[in-house]
Amino acid sequence: MTTHAQSGAMTGAPVGSQEKKESGKKGSVLKRVRKKFRVFSVRSGLDLPFFFLILVLLTIGLVMMFSASYPYAYYNMDGDSYYFIRNQAFYAVLGVAIMIAVSYFDYHHFHKFAIPILIVTYLLLVAMLVLRGSTFVPNIKGAYRWFYIGPINFQPSEVAKFALILIFAHLISLNFDKMSTFRFGVVPYVLILGSIALLVVLEKHMSATLIILCLGAMMMFIGGVRLRWFGLAFAVLIAAALYLLVFTDLFSYAMDRVYGWLDPFNPPADVDTWQTRQSLMTIGSGGLLGLGLGQSRQKYLYLPEPQNDFIFAIVCEELGFIGALIIIILFAMLIWRGVVVSLKAKDKFGMLLGVGLTFQIGLQVILNIMVVTNTIPNTGISLPFFSYGGTSLIMLLAEMGVVLSISRNSAIEKL
Repeated sequence: MTTHAQSGAMTGAPVGSQEKKESGKKGSVLKRVRKKFRVFSVRSGLDLPFFFLILVLLTIGLVMMFSASYPYAYYNMDGDSYYFIRNQAFYAVLGVAIMIAVSYFDYHHFHKFAIPILIVTYLLLVAMLVLRGSTFVPNIKGAYRWFYIGPINFQPSEVAKFALILIFAHLISLNFDKMSTFRFGVVPYVLILGSIALLVVLEKHMSATLIILCLGAMMMFIGGVRLRWFGLAFAVLIAAALYLLVFTDLFSYAMDRVYGWLDPFNPPADVDTWQTRQSLMTIGSGGLLGLGLGQSRQKYLYLPEPQNDFIFAIVCEELGFIGALIIIILFAMLIWRGVVVSLKAKDKFGMLLGVGLTFQIGLQVILNIMVVTNTIPNTGISLPFFSYGGTSLIMLLAEMGVVLSISRNSAIEKL
């Protein structure tokens, strides 16, 4: 009678080899299951240049926001000069913590959230129209853009920008080889983009509509949609806009801004261009080197709400052309690095998602500076990391956390 060891020796198999194979198979299966359901992952390190550029811009933004806001806060907030900076600093710290946490979140899981987030976005935008004029959606300067829930207020259009980028990245990555066709490359994206843009237009939020349309077009272009469809869409949009502006009163408020933009110092009698005029004088008074940090004169109730959309004018007045140019260069470096990180992603979903989020920052920076300098008509576009707004800052930093999450899987060299 042979023993187990002897039979193993006779067959040439080591003792316990069968058990090791079985345990190895079980171990590999468990690893695959854990990997599939793992939500948070360190992977390789995040991209430090992109991370530090965010922190530098956020720090400069907080300093400039305080400098621009304290006279307005003192006059309008019962003598509390620190009202805006105290709130913004709190949201900045919270936003950075969220950004770091999101950077550990495996961005591949956003595939599963793309459709639910889009549905929530539609519900919020429809609710804005249904509830407008109520305490939840008050009329602010003739528009219905803000949703108030107790102490929390936010613009659903900010959620719509992220939802659009996410759903486009999700669909394009699934149908990348079919993007040259009309059925898979044009129809679903035009339906989504058109419906979101229409709902935002009805809120009288033209700036957000412009950004959403540009984001959608950029994502489709990167996805491989043929250029002829962009030409056709551009012609249709121009024709529709001209018809609505000339033959209807739906966008009469937009035409007033156009008239004011053409000649802000001699506008029609019923068009208010005070903010634009003060912005141009604020920029001009800064000169080459500026008046010095904290030395702005226009922020003393000449330039309306200088802590919001027109904060870049205060930057130009206090830091001058040189300081403003440095800030523009920092934004350009952030956008460049974000695009490089995204293009080095190991999958199309990560590439599209990262480029879309980075492009959103760049688009808002360009449009904000163009508004402040009266290059385009005055419309409400905030300057990322600078303009006051807690929920929008948290949303922005969370989106940057997604880009950092993509950088952990990117093939770019980590410093």
